[in-house]
Amino acid sequence: MKLLRLAACIATASLMTACGGGSSSSSDDVNADDSSITISAVEQVLETNADIAYAVYSDSVSTAADLQTAISNFANAVAAYKTSTITMTAAGVSTEYQAMQDALLAAKKAWLVAREPYGQSEVYRFRLSPIDSTNYENEDGPEGDINAWPLGEALIDYVQTNTSDFDTDQIGVTANSAGINGNGAIDKTYADSNPSDNIIGNTNVTIDADLLANTATADDEHDVIAGYHAIEFLLWGQDLNDEAGTTDGTDRDEAVKTEAVRDKAGTTYPFAAGGERPLSDFYETTYGDRRLTYLKVAAKKLVDDLTSVRNGWAEGADYREAFTSVADEDDALQKLTEILTGMGTLSEGELAGERMQIAFASNSQEDEHSCFSDNTHRDIAMDALGVANSYYGEYAGYDSDLNGVVDVTTHAVTDGYGLDDLLAAAGETTLAASMVSALTATQENYEAIDDEARKGRPFDVLIMDANRNSDNPVYKTIVSLNAQSQVIADIAEALDIDADVVDPEASECDTSNPDAEC
Repeated sequence: MKLLRLAACIATASLMTACGGGSSSSSDDVNADDSSITISAVEQVLETNADIAYAVYSDSVSTAADLQTAISNFANAVAAYKTSTITMTAAGVSTEYQAMQDALLAAKKAWLVAREPYGQSEVYRFRLSPIDSTNYENEDGPEGDINAWPLGEALIDYVQTNTSDFDTDQIGVTANSAGINGNGAIDKTYADSNPSDNIIGNTNVTIDADLLANTATADDEHDVIAGYHAIEFLLWGQDLNDEAGTTDGTDRDEAVKTEAVRDKAGTTYPFAAGGERPLSDFYETTYGDRRLTYLKVAAKKLVDDLTSVRNGWAEGADYREAFTSVADEDDALQKLTEILTGMGTLSEGELAGERMQIAFASNSQEDEHSCFSDNTHRDIAMDALGVANSYYGEYAGYDSDLNGVVDVTTHAVTDGYGLDDLLAAAGETTLAASMVSALTATQENYEAIDDEARKGRPFDVLIMDANRNSDNPVYKTIVSLNAQSQVIADIAEALDIDADVVDPEASECDTSNPDAEC
């Protein structure tokens, strides 16, 4: 027996007067029968969901624009250093060199900050919304240009290789559309033998937006050359050990670089350093300018792509109007299905499976989402937070200080109508309590991952063979995300939704058993 059924009424007027009495009170929109909810109530959920989407993408655009500015400032600092008359400071470095170091650090911080709101937007995937579709029918949206991974870094710039952490399956590609090696494969042997035959090293390749649009074109889709992670790789480089050598899957705990660093103004940035690309990569004569050009082109494309997604959620935009308008009961259920599919598929297949279990079960450093910066703990936290945002109908904002506390609330949504309100209106307290319990368990577990990273044990250390057990917070988060997705499926069933809101094709991982390789 289904627990919830939509009230038999058609939305023909405004949001608050669609069903019954013309009242402006949302509580008056609920039928006397506690087993029913009205289309008007569903419309409130949709409006809030759209408000949050517009807010989180607005913050994603503004932080990406800040990243673009920081990269431009860094390029200017490099140019100033290259043309300067060296004046040494008391510390033994030139003021221009120090300015260049500070500008690179600022660009890294801007990248980390930009990930905070974007992670919370990923719950809007898997539903043909503007991130995944340009026409809301085909999966041709810009998501692959924005956040695709893992990166085939050997296609972009020089790499170090080995037979463990940096083997062909992690640094290579099966094919590419960037003109490298005749658009063919790049494996460990090729990268070692041809260290300059990549986009940066091949000066016949023009670095522009058209080039970067050729991202994830190979069958394995590892030939990613655009978006956040291409920028991340160029800013940080590979996550190597303290001697700038490769790690082998057993010694990452000896290579963690977590010391807080200060910029020239004395500001401390509390993040793990991850990779440490030499600053000389940007001012050396042969390829330095090409790396800076790549960064600038990638940053501009990122801003442009995110802007197009944000605009799809703006008031009056075609997609938003279609999404928030409900024609009948079937249409209302379809719109709720879209929200729940984003929540359920992100929770289980994408986050628990693709982004966590594949790396956890196989001890694969390169399969962690932000492997160059060691920022994977924040990717996990923000993705999971986005699911909670959709359920509660709230968006707090983002953390610009990287201390784990939200401090930018410009676009916060604090008075929305979420799925929790919909279940409460229907009197379905047991199911609501189950969802709150599941979200709380997930939060406790991802916060434990975050705490470990801040204490010097980032994700790539937690997934080492020696650290994998059922008490590991990565293991626990996978399990709780699996349980969370089951409750989301229960909500769909209670709403009489027949579709799978947890896409079984999203991952080959059995997330009920985090130790199982996918």
